[in-house]
Amino acid sequence: MPIIEAIADNPEFRQIRHHLHAHPELGFQEERTSALVADYLREWGYEVTRCVGGTGVVGTLRRGHGERSIGLRADMDALPMQELNTFAHRSRYAGRMHACGHDGHTATLLAAAWHLAQSGKFDGTLHCIFQPAEEGGQAGARAMIEDGLFERFDCDAVFGLHNAPGRAIGSFGVRAGPFMSSSNRFRIDVKGKGTHASQPDTGVDPLMCAGQILMGLQTIISRNRTPDDAAVLSVTQIHGGDAVNVIPDSAWLGGTVRAQSADTLDMIEQRMKDIVQGSATAYDCEAQLHFERSYPALVNDPEQTAFAVSVMQEVVGVEQVDDNAPRLTNSEDFAFMLQQRPGCYVLLGNGEGEHRLPGHGPGPCQVHNPSYDFNDALIPIGASYFVRLVERFLK
Repeated sequence: MPIIEAIADNPEFRQIRHHLHAHPELGFQEERTSALVADYLREWGYEVTRCVGGTGVVGTLRRGHGERSIGLRADMDALPMQELNTFAHRSRYAGRMHACGHDGHTATLLAAAWHLAQSGKFDGTLHCIFQPAEEGGQAGARAMIEDGLFERFDCDAVFGLHNAPGRAIGSFGVRAGPFMSSSNRFRIDVKGKGTHASQPDTGVDPLMCAGQILMGLQTIISRNRTPDDAAVLSVTQIHGGDAVNVIPDSAWLGGTVRAQSADTLDMIEQRMKDIVQGSATAYDCEAQLHFERSYPALVNDPEQTAFAVSVMQEVVGVEQVDDNAPRLTNSEDFAFMLQQRPGCYVLLGNGEGEHRLPGHGPGPCQVHNPSYDFNDALIPIGASYFVRLVERFLK
């Protein structure tokens, strides 16, 4: 089954995407977006439930007498960024921008929902899940789950996708098992004893201790895990002191940790505690690690990944599907859904930026860039993939 012509020939979904891009809403504030989604789903005959996990929307469509069910998920939220694009559908709001393509993900799932309502051939139950607050560690997926998502809308399997700048348009990337890393943040508070900078012997320097901690943390990834076990520890902040002639009372460091296995993450956190406490003792300071686990690692179910790969190959051809894509150190809160139900999350190539109009911003195609824009050519490709998933899963 190639790309569905009825979707490719329908300009409405590109228009919807542009409208969403022009009216971005931040996490758990997607009132206008969720209302738009709900209105379209109702118009097409879906049973619509709003306010799931805050501003989430679920559209349910039942056909025949089949007992199996499937969930398709798209995220709706934007980022707190100032857009630099100047095209007609640029953001209308200062400091808010669809810089990760969630406008395109939403339009893609709507296109699939439209086609499945019009002429979808399946026997069972379809749940279209429009999720709030994926960005910034807000965990909209977890909020929907805690609000009874899978108890109220049971899914035998759940699937999602994300656009991938730099990957060729129309190509897919995926792998079974761990695919994306967990996302975790930390802060280390160091307490010393402030004094005049000309008399360091009368105080306890927290900056020296913080510096030793900073250097020690860098040995965890290089010396405490095997090279083929993907993990990242990055210190991104260090603060202390307000004057050049004062040794401050305190300092702090902050950063992020990414890992693809729970055992590795446990090891990293324990080694951080050891280094923090050991350094504090060595430098006569007090120090405390605050470690927050935000998103778990995204782990694709092997059986559902094999199924999804076969569907992708039907839609775009075998040569356009990489089922051994590299593991990624970025994170995605669809991981929470995959902890609850088997499923698969895939990447869909967004191109190199060739879809951008000349003169409409200097930036590349990369996500979280103020000149990013979703490639509208992905909508019929992603929607055709979603449609075929449903029709084969609920055959």
